[in-house]
Amino acid sequence: MTDNTQRPDSGHADRTPDLPTQYAPADVEGPLYERWVERGYFEADAKSEKEPYTIVIPPPNVTGSLHLGHAFEHTLIDSLTRRKRMQGYEVLWQPGMDHAGIATQNVVERELAKEGKSRHDLGREAFVERVWQWKGESGGQISGQMRRLGDGVAWSRERFTMDEGLSKAVQTIFKKLYDDELIYRAERIINWCPRCLTAISDIEVEYQDDEGELVSIRYGEGDSSIVVATTRAETMLGDTAVAVHPEDERYQHLIGTEIELPLTGRRIPVVADEHVDPEFGTGAVKVTPAHDPNDFEIGRRHDLPSLTVLDEHGVITVHGPFLGLDRFEARSTIVGALRAEGRIVAEKRPYTHSVGHCSRCKTTLEPRQSMQWWVKTAPLAKNAADAVRDGKVKIHPEEMSKRYFDWVDNLHDWCISRQLWWGHRIPVWYGPDGEMVCVGPDEQPPAGEGWHQETDVLDTWFSSGLWPFSTLGWPEKTESVEKFYPNSVLVTGYDILFFWVVRMMMFGLYAMDGTPPFHTIALHGMVRDQFGKKMSKSFGNAVNPLDWMDKYGSDAVRFTLARGANPGVDVPIGEDWVQGSRNFANKIWNATRFAMMNGATVEGDLPPAEQLSATDRWILSRLNAVVAEVDALYDDYQFAKLSDALFHFAWDEVFDWYVELSKTTFQKGGPEAEASRRVLGEVLDVTLKLLHPVVPFVTETLWTTLTGKESIVIADWPKDSGFRDAAAEQEIATLQQVVTEVRRFRSDQGLQPGQKVPARLDLTGTALAAHEDAMRSLLRLQPAGEGFAATASLPVAGATVALDLSGTIDVEAERKRLTKALAAAEKDKAQSTAKLGNEAFLAKAAEAAVEKIRKRLETADADIERLSAQLAGLPQG
Repeated sequence: MTDNTQRPDSGHADRTPDLPTQYAPADVEGPLYERWVERGYFEADAKSEKEPYTIVIPPPNVTGSLHLGHAFEHTLIDSLTRRKRMQGYEVLWQPGMDHAGIATQNVVERELAKEGKSRHDLGREAFVERVWQWKGESGGQISGQMRRLGDGVAWSRERFTMDEGLSKAVQTIFKKLYDDELIYRAERIINWCPRCLTAISDIEVEYQDDEGELVSIRYGEGDSSIVVATTRAETMLGDTAVAVHPEDERYQHLIGTEIELPLTGRRIPVVADEHVDPEFGTGAVKVTPAHDPNDFEIGRRHDLPSLTVLDEHGVITVHGPFLGLDRFEARSTIVGALRAEGRIVAEKRPYTHSVGHCSRCKTTLEPRQSMQWWVKTAPLAKNAADAVRDGKVKIHPEEMSKRYFDWVDNLHDWCISRQLWWGHRIPVWYGPDGEMVCVGPDEQPPAGEGWHQETDVLDTWFSSGLWPFSTLGWPEKTESVEKFYPNSVLVTGYDILFFWVVRMMMFGLYAMDGTPPFHTIALHGMVRDQFGKKMSKSFGNAVNPLDWMDKYGSDAVRFTLARGANPGVDVPIGEDWVQGSRNFANKIWNATRFAMMNGATVEGDLPPAEQLSATDRWILSRLNAVVAEVDALYDDYQFAKLSDALFHFAWDEVFDWYVELSKTTFQKGGPEAEASRRVLGEVLDVTLKLLHPVVPFVTETLWTTLTGKESIVIADWPKDSGFRDAAAEQEIATLQQVVTEVRRFRSDQGLQPGQKVPARLDLTGTALAAHEDAMRSLLRLQPAGEGFAATASLPVAGATVALDLSGTIDVEAERKRLTKALAAAEKDKAQSTAKLGNEAFLAKAAEAAVEKIRKRLETADADIERLSAQLAGLPQG
């Protein structure tokens, strides 16, 4: 890496910058990014003595592509890391991808289906090889898209959850958990997908309202009968009890007795269980332990048998007329049979209720009792909760902590086994005589006749839960582990707080001797469309961010996303907002180019304050205030507020006011102009640096041209020098007030922006005398020559601007406008005065509300004074 040295420059003030007249993102972004990567700006050195700053990328699925959610999250992370790099930290933004077990296996199986084959035709080993082949050829397109966005990740450290190092980490922690009796094998109820033929995690369940039917069925006869309601009549074949609340007087005579289960010839007990809500329905529920999680727990409490009546494909397995029927076909057939026997008491059709579906294939899921592998979460979850309660880990925004505790304090044991072929195969071997051996990464599995390995693989969240340290080389004690663990912050969506974040907390604390995986968890919301609706292909409002990048540039997409990023809150976004951000990028380009053409320079030291004009002192004072504000907002993860602050400072104060005010100074020339050129260069230098983390491409191009230095990526982050000049800020604020009011008046009169008008400025008693030339330039005001006759006089902030609008103003229309505005101001004053004089209001109102009324009164007084003066200044006719 070469020094950020400055190139020689001619030193002439009016030099033409080496920049095209228009900004073309497509010509700039790709080559710039490759230059950054080639120069190694984003790489992280574990041997560095700099303070580390570490963030991991939430690993996207290898099957995925960049969507707006990724672009949003990556923009926030990239902004943080770019700033920290400029502040002198050794920054590691760790990239990588997740093997995404079910999603990837589904993709490859679909490819095989096109060839008329299934994975079973290939066999396990050949199928896994086929998946690796697919990964090499087609997977990971998201990496190229990340480059398009400008992600400053350490590409040489890119990891994959199935690579050799991470696989060793998975096997190591599985063995450790197993030996500590925190992993066990048991039959439980799980979410089962009859299409994918595997258990799936809670996060892979999509709930949606489906139309079904609710049927009420009479079990038993006469006084010994009970009515139960169900949406899944087919599972009644596996009922092993009916449950009622122990204090429900309606069923006291039946508790402990048996009733006949229709269609089966079996008799089942009536049990009393406090889980039953006596106020819901009939107060009685059918109990099917093998096909419902709540029923499973009732069954355990009452030692009920579990009868599996649906196989892994969702097909009825019990003998009789229903054998071999699909679950949905069986449902209607069984209801018909019950109806024929007179057992159907009531039917509600359609009945809309929430049903779980597989997020991958959209198949309706089945709760199913199955032998699976589990993590005993209680001790791990307690540590994860304590780390936040004790302040070792902070959740931002703080109000999200409640959601975290609601989940982690009530965490059930975690089903980690999946009936797939693609993934980390569970490192357990079974022997011919029922032996079970867990094998670590440096151990040899048992050999000999009858020994075989577990066929299940681990849940994808198991390996991604190790991400903050497995990517650094753990379980080896690498330099990277020592340097970059724990992470400084985790930036992720609140939607995976319960799944990924909690698992990383549990595993990090467990594996790393009580050290949590990160200091701060910064949660953001979800990207939605401009109307606040969830983005979805089915809704027709999904957006490919690459389309917007092609059309408006990556900086525009990034700035739009950052400007909407309030902590923990969903982000609405529309194309017109991206277009507005494109306009901002163009404004930065055009204004900077214009300033450089007028001699803006970074050469030499800034002149001392006493040698600067009030305009120069004002902008330097504001610049330092903005540096301090942006730093505070970055430290609080307030991306929307910092982006908004930069937008208004750059556009409103620097480009619309300071650059315009400086034109007159540049035209006059001399020492004051040279000082202003240096101040303008300083302002551009700092402003571009402040903007760089969010809009890296346009700022890099402009900054390197302005300074002649190597790259803004490795430039020093601006610091607040502490310089403030309240007097200069007040002076320019007064100038702005006068200019704004006269501009408003001109607009009200229908004058064209460029139309020049004769005027006399009376600035006596104000600090604006030095700004008369600039004010005349900004307001298109000509000197008052012979025959000048004021037709309007505008008193503003102690100054008076008299205008000769002969032939351009409708005096009576202006009098009516001012009279109406004056009446509104007087009404405002009356209402505010009345409220402030109301003792009852003052006693009850919050101080902020009272202060708001006081401000409203001050504004009304000022408006009355201004409007009255303007009315008095109109010619009498």
